[in-house]
Amino acid sequence: MKSLWTKAGVLGSASVAFGSLLWSQKKTDSDQVASSSTPADTNPSSPYELKLVQVLFRHGARTPLKSIPDVMEVQWVPTLLEPPAHTQINYVVTDLHGGPRPSAPVEDSYRRNILTGGTFPGQLTTVGMQQLYELGKRLRRRYIEEIPFLGPSFSPAEVYVRSTNIVRTIESAKCLIAGLFQQKQKEIVHILTTEAESEILYPNYHGCKLLKILGSHRWAESSTLPDIAADLQSIQDALGIAAHQHVDFILIRDDMVARETHGLPCPPVLDAWRNKVEQRAVDMICHIYEPSKRENLQLSVGPLLHILLANFEEKLQGTSPESKRKLFLYSAHDTSLIPCLMAMGIFDMRWPPYAADITLELHQHRQTNEAFVKVSYIGQDQLIPGCSGVYCPLQEFKQALSAYSLSSELYQSLCNSTEGLTEP
Repeated sequence: MKSLWTKAGVLGSASVAFGSLLWSQKKTDSDQVASSSTPADTNPSSPYELKLVQVLFRHGARTPLKSIPDVMEVQWVPTLLEPPAHTQINYVVTDLHGGPRPSAPVEDSYRRNILTGGTFPGQLTTVGMQQLYELGKRLRRRYIEEIPFLGPSFSPAEVYVRSTNIVRTIESAKCLIAGLFQQKQKEIVHILTTEAESEILYPNYHGCKLLKILGSHRWAESSTLPDIAADLQSIQDALGIAAHQHVDFILIRDDMVARETHGLPCPPVLDAWRNKVEQRAVDMICHIYEPSKRENLQLSVGPLLHILLANFEEKLQGTSPESKRKLFLYSAHDTSLIPCLMAMGIFDMRWPPYAADITLELHQHRQTNEAFVKVSYIGQDQLIPGCSGVYCPLQEFKQALSAYSLSSELYQSLCNSTEGLTEP
């Protein structure tokens, strides 16, 4: 098993989802509606009252998971990882019930390798910390300054914070909180995590047997599709990568974007290939998730969608302690956002950048009490297919996601229904 984790770095930016896969095995622009610069809630005469906000976001910029082999190396030095003073808060990482932080096999796999320059793969950098701080500031403007929705300092009664059990997402959550509340907190911030086997914030190829079988085959196929394979051979030749080296477009993109983000040099030949690398990485991930087939997306993102919908329902019912909360924060990965965007029908065929966010707002009509959901992606309001407007009636929103949302019980039942299927 140790050797399987060591291999996880080859999976490029699709890090955790496919890291878990290795561990276990040895809509378009027309859907986007420009976001208004003035929230409706700032207008006292607005018919909508904001009730709850949920934000699913990608971690910030990081060191690559694995460097492209046989090409010019760069120095990933420790000074690239120094935390800015303004991102510091008082926090603790626990399990979902407040107990000790679980073991972190994905993180352990990164730390068995060292990049040129002396840092570990997959670590949040100073640039990434600042990106999440800026996301926090954007949320502050929206939910504290423009409308008095949240209090000016962190309170666990108002804000719930969950992260995958990986250092870069934990640190990203910390930096977002620092920006959102400008380091003001009434109590210590609890960042909740869970063990790798039961994680639902990314497609869990270890915890779900059926997803492991389906995903393994799709992953193996993705680099052998004729167009992708031909382009991959061409770029390997152009970069001078030896034939025996395992590379794919997701790995190449991951290293390329990490270098560019930190102002580090890329092989000059990549300049001519940049758009093709982006396109083929997205083609690969689309083949792997296979959004045209319901089952893959169900198993990849169904439990997370179920939690998001359940949080809305609990808020409206107002009967549980959680119903007092106003903000749910989920610190996750590109492999979390992509299937979520696909399930909502708003994936724009572009890889989510560092610190990208999907924000879901629950509103209630002041006169009718009807509930509405408004979804934005990287600050742009989205029209969800199946919804009658950007302010989507909750029942329409639930119907739009009904093909993919999965309760924990249904998820476990599906995951174990592997009769007649063979593991790769």
